[in-house]
Amino acid sequence: MIILSIRWCLAAVAAAFAMPAAAADVPGSPFDGSREVARAKVLWSQSPHGAMLERILPPSVEPRQLPEPRSEGARLTVRYCVQCHYLPSPQMHTAERWNSVVARMVWRMQGKGNLGGVMKEMMGQVEAPTDPEIAALTDYLKRHGQGEMDPRHPALGSEAGKMFTIACTQCHALPDPRRHTPREWPGVVERMERHMAWANTVVGPDSLKTNPVLDTAEIVRFLQRYALAKEKAN
Repeated sequence: MIILSIRWCLAAVAAAFAMPAAAADVPGSPFDGSREVARAKVLWSQSPHGAMLERILPPSVEPRQLPEPRSEGARLTVRYCVQCHYLPSPQMHTAERWNSVVARMVWRMQGKGNLGGVMKEMMGQVEAPTDPEIAALTDYLKRHGQGEMDPRHPALGSEAGKMFTIACTQCHALPDPRRHTPREWPGVVERMERHMAWANTVVGPDSLKTNPVLDTAEIVRFLQRYALAKEKAN
């Protein structure tokens, strides 16, 4: 399921939050993160900043869709990240970028940083990871981080390359076209287009943007063209 708006399903959230512990995370069963998500939604509903938190990231990935969903890293990602926004994909940032992102998020969970005032209002409920958990969480996110396209690639200077850059870098590192096959890219781009429509954000030169959709067909062709380089090499 896609995590629903807190404004639409508060009653269902409260019911899930009240679910007996014995009914969730049974030993040997897959970890689905439902308890953590339900608890976070209750906290959002009780916060004057809930609407802002809901808009930070689009609802794009479920706990069970994370890489190695039963691993400690996946559990920590769900436990701590959904306290303040929808669950991020590890591929949102490169391995290098995750170091600073985790450090900044932990700082906020501790009631510090440029959102420290907001976090302090929620600190009665928001938890910060321990040092060993920070290390495990960071390692997990880095191992599954985005494989980035070389920013010096000459193709990025083309009109299609510029549109690809504008569209993707609004939300995450620029993905390497070789990450998916030509057949897979249309579905991936369609999913990203829904995320962009949800965020209602397009930035960059006026000559390359519309309101609010870029030329996704041209972006797909660009990705397919350079994804083929991997297939031919193999």
